[in-house]
Amino acid sequence: MRVAANVFPDDAVRAATQKAQSSFATLDPVRLVWLSKALILALLALLAYVVSGLGMLVMCLIGFLLIMSMGMWDLTMLTLAMVVSATLFALILGVPLGVLAARSRSAEKVIRPVLDFMQTLPAFVYLIPAVFFFSLGVVPGAFATLIFAMPPAVRFTTLGIRQVPEEVVEAADAFGANDWQMLVKAQLPIAMPTIMAGLNQTIMLSLSMVVIVGMIGAGGLGEAVLSGIQQMEMGYGFESGLSIVILAIYLDRLTQAMGNKKKS
Repeated sequence: MRVAANVFPDDAVRAATQKAQSSFATLDPVRLVWLSKALILALLALLAYVVSGLGMLVMCLIGFLLIMSMGMWDLTMLTLAMVVSATLFALILGVPLGVLAARSRSAEKVIRPVLDFMQTLPAFVYLIPAVFFFSLGVVPGAFATLIFAMPPAVRFTTLGIRQVPEEVVEAADAFGANDWQMLVKAQLPIAMPTIMAGLNQTIMLSLSMVVIVGMIGAGGLGEAVLSGIQQMEMGYGFESGLSIVILAIYLDRLTQAMGNKKKS
């Protein structure tokens, strides 16, 4: 607007830009922050209602309003962003690996020991390579969460594809389906409820890693819980822990409802 006022010498343009600048100057930043919170809450509630119905909507509103009243909203949104991003990349990497393991015995012989190693390794050990490669902050926290939460996505995808009835595979083969059509139009749709169960477990593991990655400065509710323990602020630690529980219940019920819809 300042550029337009300087470039265009017309008095009408200059007056319009000055009026717009004065109107923007009167905006209240605090009110805008609350508008953004209300918008995100409305989107989360709408998603809960569309996927799971009225009961989930009421639970979502009560839970997230409680988080907002405790002053944990920003930390909860940071934790949610970390969980969603880690889960998304876990699915992007895990589902193709699960498909490969389900359709190739030799690939399964390589993938299964790696998954066993990943699931038996203590969660704190994942912080070592994350800090070594990415130092401290949100990025190593998301990286450690991704690696820790990926095995269920691989295992459940493999299980779901192998549980597809042989009659379906034979029928698709009889109609001349190639490997890609067999996977996309026959195996993945039938295996989708099992894959959604893997998604649920991936999200739960991501949330369980939240408190641990708070030790390396990943922020969010995990760092708040850790801060409450270190400073003996039991109320602050309890509020942050309760926020994690509410977020976990929301994501768990949401993914369960999506899996039930796929099954039906």
